[in-house]
Amino acid sequence: MLEIRPTCEHCNKSLPNDSEEAMICTFECTFCKNCVDTILQNVCPNCGGGFTERPTRPSHLLNTYPVSTKVVHKPLVEETFKKLLDTFRDIDSRER
Repeated sequence: MLEIRPTCEHCNKSLPNDSEEAMICTFECTFCKNCVDTILQNVCPNCGGGFTERPTRPSHLLNTYPVSTKVVHKPLVEETFKKLLDTFRDIDSRER
């Protein structure tokens, strides 16, 4: 089951369950759409994978299966990320 993390790992923007801006990689690293598009260029800084829109948890299940309150805030060090970005940015995420 997805954690549905509450914020962007880079900019710490709030990404509630119903956010249309939440993006995740296959390991559930969570970033806002703006960071994915403008800074990360669809390359996860943690695993090198690509991103997809995060689904929402149906509201009737939130009491039984609440979303995570765990904030993962690891602002990107762009100099460190540059090598990973240069390696993967031009390769389709399904082929990395």
